[in-house]
Amino acid sequence: MRKTTGLYMRILHRYLGFFFAGVMAMYAISGIVLVFRDTDFLKNEVQFQKELTPGLKAESLGKTLKRKGYKVEKEDGQKIIFNGGSYDKSSGIATYTDKKLPLLLDKMTHLHKAKSSQPLFFLNVLFGVSLLFFVVSAFWMFRPSTPVFKKGIYFTIGGVLLTLLLLFV
Repeated sequence: MRKTTGLYMRILHRYLGFFFAGVMAMYAISGIVLVFRDTDFLKNEVQFQKELTPGLKAESLGKTLKRKGYKVEKEDGQKIIFNGGSYDKSSGIATYTDKKLPLLLDKMTHLHKAKSSQPLFFLNVLFGVSLLFFVVSAFWMFRPSTPVFKKGIYFTIGGVLLTLLLLFV
């Protein structure tokens, strides 16, 4: 029996699919959670206390804390009150609350959005290349002369059209 490219593609597709099943589940879950990143969905309130340089100005405090939506509500000689917390100018202590995802979901979403400057960015690239392989190798799963393949082409065209529609709506 002669082994064809199609056979090799099906074998690779099958075993890489099994290998990446856990990774795909992680990316799927974290992707769903990231859709809701602008809400408090699944987030818990966490208290923080940071020792900063004493005497910071309100603008510098916001940059130092790196808080999204930082807004000063009140400022007097010794304290800066901002949304969710306060900063004592004389001691340099900032106390505030923030919303965080549970540890495992937080780790998953950080891996999902890894940048090229982070150590595990290559996993995102590897996974992206693997997904592209799954897209291409799917066309070798059935012989082109079969009705299943022909229906698959219609579904592929539908998926491409839906993607284009979503991109331009």
